[in-house]
Amino acid sequence: MSIRPVAESPALSFFHAGPAPQAIGPRPGVLRDGLGLMPGMTVGLFGGSFNPAHDGHAHVAETALQRLDLDRVVWLVSPQNPLKDTAQTAPLAERLASARMWAPGPRMIVSDFETRAGTRWTIDTLRAMKARHPGVRFVWLMGSDNLESFHRWRGWTDIMRMMPVAVIARPGSLLESRAAPAARRFAGHRVAASEARLLARMQAPAWTYLTAPLNPSSSTALRARSRTG
Repeated sequence: MSIRPVAESPALSFFHAGPAPQAIGPRPGVLRDGLGLMPGMTVGLFGGSFNPAHDGHAHVAETALQRLDLDRVVWLVSPQNPLKDTAQTAPLAERLASARMWAPGPRMIVSDFETRAGTRWTIDTLRAMKARHPGVRFVWLMGSDNLESFHRWRGWTDIMRMMPVAVIARPGSLLESRAAPAARRFAGHRVAASEARLLARMQAPAWTYLTAPLNPSSSTALRARSRTG
């Protein structure tokens, strides 16, 4: 089923709004990622540093799994977020273990796909994922706190046009995120939350904003508590 919302809002000039250069990635079938995805599946891609993972991340993943009627949610643990300080990022193995603690069950998969694919930017990771798994219907997942700064991501408009996007409300960013540059730029492609179960089968650009009981956990707060004992 393909559903296209009305035409995009008038173009606005934002950071990294233009097309992102194509990166050379692995050929389809070459990369061994162990995800076990099959054509026809609906799969949420949930990226982040997970430094560390916490119940707020689990809240986003579980909300997306249920409200979007997904077959799987893949937690893409980044080797290093280009926008964050390397000195404050724990080793990848620790962050993978942290994510696995909060991603139980066969429908949640924790992956080091970015490391295996050799990608640095989300746009390149998603291109590699789609090339590796043709026929899988992907949805990019993120908390509303990330929507606020999404227009600063490399190739963010390419991401919006590459696959549907689901934004899950997070504390402290509800009002700001709804007025974010990305939300305004693609306002004409927003899908009502009542139609969220159809999102994975829609043609991009298409995005939705989901509210659910809010979870206040954050990696920043957990790291601060860890430093103070």
